[in-house]
Amino acid sequence: MNKTILGLDKKETANLVTELNGLLANFQIYYQNLRGLHWNIKGKNFFELHVKFEEFYTDSQIKIDEIAERILTLQGKPLHTFTDYLERASVAVGKDISNDVEGVELVVSSLSELLKIERTILEISDEADDEGTNSMMSDFIAEQEKTIWMLNSWLGK
Repeated sequence: MNKTILGLDKKETANLVTELNGLLANFQIYYQNLRGLHWNIKGKNFFELHVKFEEFYTDSQIKIDEIAERILTLQGKPLHTFTDYLERASVAVGKDISNDVEGVELVVSSLSELLKIERTILEISDEADDEGTNSMMSDFIAEQEKTIWMLNSWLGK
């Protein structure tokens, strides 16, 4: 069997790299959406959401770096252009959103899309015996599920 330097199957690892690059692209769109929300939010919830969106985009920066470094660890090449991100992303691009409810709904829908991708990667990494990627996805999923619950509570859902 053809193995990577980590002892993983090369074909399965190549598939994981492709999926992780898709996650990276989606996180980059999510990150940019959060920056826009942070800058443009208006209304009675400005102070609360301005800080919260900054918290979210700071966390996203860390996750983006972790995803890219995991791709490199798996001997892949992380995507790094906005063209690549836009071609691969399924997270909606939010433009000119200043309304609090609309902004929070964008975050919830974005996180829901990221969860779908992460759960797919979790299945693939489990089948490939890639505990490093598996652990990363498990951590991301647990945190994002809680965030979705909290944001839906804020929305009154």
